[in-house]
Amino acid sequence: MSKKSRSKIWFLVHSWLALPIWFFVLIVCVTGTLAVVSTEIMWLINPEMRANKPSDDAQPLNYDQLMTAIQRDHPELRVSNLTHPDGDYFAVNASVTYPDGRSPTVYVNPYTGVLQGVSPAFDFPAFTRALHGWWLVPFTNGFSWGWYLVSFLGLPLLVSLITGLVVYKKFWKGFLKPTLRLNQGARVFWGDFHRLSGIWSIWFIAVIAITGVWFLIRAILYDNQISISSYSPVTSVIARADVPLVANGTPAPMIPVEQAIAVVKQQVPGLDASYVSLPLNAYSPMEVGGRSWYPLMYQTASINPYTGQLISSHLLGDRNALEFVTESMRPLHTGDFGGLWIKLIWAFFGLLLSMMVLSGLMIWSKRTALATAQAFKRTSRQDTAQMPAGNLRPIAHKTAERSL
Repeated sequence: MSKKSRSKIWFLVHSWLALPIWFFVLIVCVTGTLAVVSTEIMWLINPEMRANKPSDDAQPLNYDQLMTAIQRDHPELRVSNLTHPDGDYFAVNASVTYPDGRSPTVYVNPYTGVLQGVSPAFDFPAFTRALHGWWLVPFTNGFSWGWYLVSFLGLPLLVSLITGLVVYKKFWKGFLKPTLRLNQGARVFWGDFHRLSGIWSIWFIAVIAITGVWFLIRAILYDNQISISSYSPVTSVIARADVPLVANGTPAPMIPVEQAIAVVKQQVPGLDASYVSLPLNAYSPMEVGGRSWYPLMYQTASINPYTGQLISSHLLGDRNALEFVTESMRPLHTGDFGGLWIKLIWAFFGLLLSMMVLSGLMIWSKRTALATAQAFKRTSRQDTAQMPAGNLRPIAHKTAERSL
């Protein structure tokens, strides 16, 4: 075999070895697309998750009214927090504790306060996110190797975007004159589809790749005990002497939840209080959190449940420039920051990215398989041509005998 033929064979071996990597990328893209809308898929399947109105003019209950309705129908339950999912079509999630020690999350109708069902401990959204994010590999000591494996794919995805733009000369013409030939065979169609979808998905691929690389960096920093956060958690504990007591010596009733929310909104105008965490005991604060004008970050505040005084907070102004970037990575990756329409956009481009990887695999595999067949044919002809003439006669004679 000539030196050029050997080089060609090694190149083809290298190309075939890339096949498992990109099949893995394809699976990660598909599971990521499902994860974006997994909660909405469950909403379609499970009616217990829906916020059904009892009448057309029904108005949602506030937090205090929800608490009253739950305690009225289920006095044995202890509510630890209430969360409004991102979408008014979802039921409220309430974390409760039963007398026997069970602590599930239940679905509460936001218009009536009725408990509609119990959320599974590990449901379809949790499964798709775990499969996409770390391939269900357990976290034992730090981040799992599954997390590293998936987040590492952000690097080849980013390199593929850059090299694709370099290879596709004058790619911006794809915006002005999009080409998708439907009647010139599968090879031409998938080639056009791959280029066209890549052009229109530049922004999305860049977002997914960069945020994916950040997940890799985050794991490396965490596992090496390196922190870039300026936030110092404050242990908010109410002193025993500051807990007001009633005549029988028990702690006084807490202030209404809506009053605590009003205190926080004075600090954060426009805050959408999407969750409230109630005190664990007589010395714990009440916590209120939600988004405001910057939807990629949550802001939280701790309130004295007896006086309504602000104890501590973690607001947008408490973050530095680096934290603004790093804390924005996860919602940018998942599309979980702007309601249903943002999720649908992320899901559409996630599906498009999956189809891009699939079309690239089809084009690549067909081209590589053809090149492999041609290389072996060429090598066979070269070996035959280099064989001494004396060795050719017996072969020809045996071939003639077989034909007889």
